[in-house]
Amino acid sequence: MIGRLAAFVRSETSVVVARLVPEIRLHLARASHKIFQSTRNFQACHQEAASFPPYWAFAWPGGQAMARHVLDNPHLVRGLRVADVGAGSGIASIAAAMAGAAHVLAVDVDPLAAAAIAINAEENGVAAVLDITTEDCMAELPPVDLIMISDLVYEPELAVRVGGFVERALAAGVPVIIGDRLSARCPARGFAEVARYDAPLTPPLHDEDAEQGRVWHARPQRGKTRRVGRGSIGP
Repeated sequence: MIGRLAAFVRSETSVVVARLVPEIRLHLARASHKIFQSTRNFQACHQEAASFPPYWAFAWPGGQAMARHVLDNPHLVRGLRVADVGAGSGIASIAAAMAGAAHVLAVDVDPLAAAAIAINAEENGVAAVLDITTEDCMAELPPVDLIMISDLVYEPELAVRVGGFVERALAAGVPVIIGDRLSARCPARGFAEVARYDAPLTPPLHDEDAEQGRVWHARPQRGKTRRVGRGSIGP
């Protein structure tokens, strides 16, 4: 079952790097438009693939921005247990692992994304510290010290769910970092924009995909931050 998913990912992708994050090699769509139909055809024949668009086959601006920010600021994750929610290709998860996180949990409900993340983790030599789950962790806060969320607030319903999840994380003392594209909705109140980068969608879907990615930090209330090692962004 897992082998079929991985074989499909490999058949539809090439190993490339996003311009903003050349340190990370990713299996991304070989044909950025064709992969949507190819994925639908594969999902129709293989029930375990579920029915999700192939967002895992792209390095989105928010994920690139998150990865760049973490690689340039390794103290944010060093020695911590990190959850990357809506991990997609795994670019931010891999960056956290490369930056010294003690453990990274890549979360994506799409089984094909999980297969892609596993392949990409192996490609970058970080599989030993990176686990993958397709469980919807927004229903229950995972036991981590830091949560990263990239390019996940692209629909109103998701925005509501993500907002509630972030509130629960902060109430539990877990800092949250969000990466998004400039054209996305702003995160919930309490976030501060800390970085902005030119981050073109890779591979591009349109000629005008010269986008920017942003990074936002949110801190728990004073005195609630979990501290494990030196990576806390709390007060």
